[in-house]
Amino acid sequence: MKQNGKQRPQVSAKEEMVFEWSNYRWMLLGVVVIVVGFVLMAGGGSGDPAVFDSEAIFSWRRISLAPAVVLVGFGLVGYSIFHKKRENKEK
Repeated sequence: MKQNGKQRPQVSAKEEMVFEWSNYRWMLLGVVVIVVGFVLMAGGGSGDPAVFDSEAIFSWRRISLAPAVVLVGFGLVGYSIFHKKRENKEK
């Protein structure tokens, strides 16, 4: 079929999706892990602005654990993008 002098590409009856459902599950898991990491970073405030509580602000959870959790989440999202479903080559 021609349209404006150009031939349209043939489209099969079943179009394939770019990602499989497993990719979307891994991506959703990665986003949830990233959100958990940012929640771990939250807090540390004080009720009195004149008081500085270094233990609350510079705790191990906010300085070490939360950024590591966020990086793991970004790694999961990257894995979900590059993950390909293994197909059986046996016929």
